[in-house]
Amino acid sequence: MLEPGDQAPEFALPNADLEVTQSSDFRGVKNLVIYFYPKDDTPGCTLEAIEFTDLLDEFNDLDTEVIGVSKDTCLSHGDFRDKHGISFHLLADIEGVMCEEYGVWREKEAHGEKRMGILRSTFVIDKNGTVCHALYDIKPKGHALQVLDLVKGL
Repeated sequence: MLEPGDQAPEFALPNADLEVTQSSDFRGVKNLVIYFYPKDDTPGCTLEAIEFTDLLDEFNDLDTEVIGVSKDTCLSHGDFRDKHGISFHLLADIEGVMCEEYGVWREKEAHGEKRMGILRSTFVIDKNGTVCHALYDIKPKGHALQVLDLVKGL
């Protein structure tokens, strides 16, 4: 698990437009909010993505880029983005490397069945690449506003 003060793991993953987005693009230029979510176009994930989209101008005013990450494909991300008007990068971590490095790939239990999945988590990273906030196992409703308040404190 990442902790505040840790250096954020580097990443380079394709987005919904098949373009590679990498952490070095933002180093020294923007803060990052990286949130991991289980699956495109599911109720909680849709609510969370729309809430981040609704606050995107405020994040931009604070020199902060919002990035969503799941193990869905680029095509799935594109459909999800277009269906719900999501206006930030959705990265496809199909192999789960970034999920592992950020400590969000975990065993979960639902309906008495254990399986591996993404633990809904968010990381606020400053322009130097330092983790300022590591939020694990969050609830989607109202989360984007909570994260915006954390970014305002940077």
